[in-house]
Amino acid sequence: MVIRKFAAIDIGSNAVRLLVNNVIEHEDKPPAFKKSSLIRVPVRLGEDSFTKGEISNYSLQRLIKTMKSFDLLMDIYGVEKYMATATSALREAKNGKEVVKRVLEETGIQIEIIDGKKEAAIIASTDLKELIKNDRSYLYVDVGGGSTEFTIFERGMLKASKSFKIGTVRILNGLVKEEIWNKIKDWITSHLKDGAKVEIIGSGGNINKLHKMSGRKMGQPLSYIWLNAQYHFLNSMDYEDRISELGLNQDRADVIIPAAQIFLSAAKWSGSKKIHVPKIGLADGMIKTLYYE
Repeated sequence: MVIRKFAAIDIGSNAVRLLVNNVIEHEDKPPAFKKSSLIRVPVRLGEDSFTKGEISNYSLQRLIKTMKSFDLLMDIYGVEKYMATATSALREAKNGKEVVKRVLEETGIQIEIIDGKKEAAIIASTDLKELIKNDRSYLYVDVGGGSTEFTIFERGMLKASKSFKIGTVRILNGLVKEEIWNKIKDWITSHLKDGAKVEIIGSGGNINKLHKMSGRKMGQPLSYIWLNAQYHFLNSMDYEDRISELGLNQDRADVIIPAAQIFLSAAKWSGSKKIHVPKIGLADGMIKTLYYE
């Protein structure tokens, strides 16, 4: 048996994450992927990028400090290879390339800014297919701070995928027009067959948190009815009460509501009554991509 270590750095719009994975290799078995550690740092780059058009020096310095700490952690864990990707916040910032250059100069970490199409492709390389049954359709929804990736699977095969500029940080800052919601609705309804049995697979920190709050066991899906009730319950509370009474982190207590709104809309337009939450996403896809390369 050989245990190898790989890491993925996901630089999103609402937070920056480091995932360290053990890959256990046996001679006569397929490799087993086991999460070793997940560190999440609340650096909200999207607030700068989407409202000011560029990353502020304050956010840049916080990102650099985060990358320095991640570099040290990867060294301590004995990581042999890593991948660092940035999504919509750096993709849309006027100084995104300059930020990447500064981070490389000061930390040695190379960041790749990826587009929505590549983001969706990396996510699709995860263990999604293990969840997908051939007798129904699935709408995979990955909600981020700046963008949301939608992927449709039919008969176990990927049928269509698209990234939209809608995310929790954008919604919080009033940057999502009704036109975007309509485009998503049209895309979903046009790619699903009438009367098809559809279930949603959700990913992202917010749906994971909602699943944990529901008290359901791993593998048990959320119902549309429960999520809708929880959305209205959370929306009725003040931001401060969500932190003090529900124990939500400061950077989760606001974005969880627009995230629920996106999932509910996707469920309504697809006719889905169930939302599976397998706790996989971009970082998991990066680990798989690294290993199989």
